[in-house]
Amino acid sequence: MGPYERTPVTRDAEGDIGMAAERGRPPLTERRRQETRVEIAETAAALFAERGYEATTVEDITAAAGVSLRTFYRYCSSKEDALTPLVTSGVGQLVDALAAQPADEPLIAAVERVFTTPMSERRLADAEPGRALVRLMGGVPALRSRWLAAVQEMRDRLLPVLAARTGRPADSLEVRLLAGAVLDAFTAAVEQWAGPDEAEDLLVLTRRALAFLRLDEL
Repeated sequence: MGPYERTPVTRDAEGDIGMAAERGRPPLTERRRQETRVEIAETAAALFAERGYEATTVEDITAAAGVSLRTFYRYCSSKEDALTPLVTSGVGQLVDALAAQPADEPLIAAVERVFTTPMSERRLADAEPGRALVRLMGGVPALRSRWLAAVQEMRDRLLPVLAARTGRPADSLEVRLLAGAVLDAFTAAVEQWAGPDEAEDLLVLTRRALAFLRLDEL
């Protein structure tokens, strides 16, 4: 059995799944799926940066990642979908951190938690691949569309979180506007950070964006 093939659920695996669920983390098989998705995404991003999006094929990605075409299409519906885990990770971490915060703690505290996770610290220590990825998404219409779709998905996840903070229904006009503003602020900060001459780091830019819209007071 190859390293990326699905492992049958045995009695031990079922026990692992149960214990993981009790501890609030994904079970082992789900973590393996997540790891595979991320590995495919990182491989695709490196190839797109090296060869260009159009010149890179799905076969190139699978060969470099060491997975089969069948495995690739199990996780990705198309080539542009390969980057989805990287595209959504930053926004998804923001939403998850905000959801974990008490409703009476400020939004900026959740943002700072995102930037101090081990994964974020590793990525920001070597920021150029992340900047290159954002520039790539901005320059390739298919990838830009996927980014916008991913942000919309995160917006739907953010609605109940902001509803709890504001005391308004999740489907209210005010909460929907607020969710859009939070994500627009984060997106604008990321795109500014990716610019070739930008000197400020991503956390500073995100703080500025939230403060300008007075969202840091939430």
